[in-house]
Amino acid sequence: MTTAPATPTSTRTSTPTSAASAEAALTPHQDALIAGFPFPFVADRYRYSTNVEPAGTSVPTPAGQWGAAVVEVDVEYRAELAERAAILRRDPGRHAVLPHMHAAAWDTLLTLLRELAAAHPDRMRLTRDPAGTGARDGWRWENDLLGVVQEFTYGDDTTLPTEPLAWIAGQVQEDIVLLDQRNDSLWGDAGVVTFAADWSFGFDVGMSFLEIHGPVPRLREMGVITRAHEFLKRLQPHQPYRRTNWTLTIGRRLDVSTELYPEWGPDRAMIADVDDATFGRLVHLRVEVQHLIRLPESAAICFLIRTYLLPLEQLATVDAWRLRTAAVLEDLPEDMADYKGIIKYRDRAAAWLRAAGPGR
Repeated sequence: MTTAPATPTSTRTSTPTSAASAEAALTPHQDALIAGFPFPFVADRYRYSTNVEPAGTSVPTPAGQWGAAVVEVDVEYRAELAERAAILRRDPGRHAVLPHMHAAAWDTLLTLLRELAAAHPDRMRLTRDPAGTGARDGWRWENDLLGVVQEFTYGDDTTLPTEPLAWIAGQVQEDIVLLDQRNDSLWGDAGVVTFAADWSFGFDVGMSFLEIHGPVPRLREMGVITRAHEFLKRLQPHQPYRRTNWTLTIGRRLDVSTELYPEWGPDRAMIADVDDATFGRLVHLRVEVQHLIRLPESAAICFLIRTYLLPLEQLATVDAWRLRTAAVLEDLPEDMADYKGIIKYRDRAAAWLRAAGPGR
């Protein structure tokens, strides 16, 4: 498992001194999550943009760094994969591969295994033609973190325990959406999405890229979605890009899909009645690191969504993050706050962060 980089002590508050008297000393697990957290804000003002950049370069932060690999593995690896497996058992509709996407599913499998093996060679290995028989389509995958050794023949579903896209989703923490490009448009025709943030993959599968993003305010008016669509259509193999997106979530809940709204929706009202300590513990900054990869064999686009959660009480231990997040929330327009589902508590979140400064 990847060891998170050391946390520079000079940029962290020595103890969380929030108005809610946040948590006591952080555990090594929590420190690792903070050190690898992809803090998304580059200014005190946030508006929608395509905000894409080449992937695979490390981004230093006041707490550590993130982004060195396309497919990251962290201290939550086993727990998140176990959660994904449980969700898929309860709701198989989170996984779909339309018939014409079979080749893209295999293309995704091999592409992501190569990324994992390159980023984590001490724990993961991918070997071609392991028996040395000259079988170019024969592979062996070894994942020490999960205790998995799997030999398979590329393109032959019978050599895997399950459908190839479902199988690779059991090796990576990222949700996966595959976009087919045809008739000058992109179509979300396959995927495994278990950690959706207030949307439903089961509802969206088969829809066009422009239809999927239709409900987001301002995107069409600002031309953002059209530019993103054109950019994606020009993606080239072996030139992955990435972007970040964010919202707030109540509780450390990865699965806030539309399907489960009756479970998590009432939290948006509940949070108004909790005390300050509970508020800082429950409200999380939720960040998605989204990678965009043109698959080399099928020419489909692999859209990876990796979700990170950090409670405000831990976010506030990095003073630069505390102040910037407060500023972004204070400046966020009403329609954007409403679409993100945070309008009922974003003002309190900003005030909480302002009050959580050192010496308070």
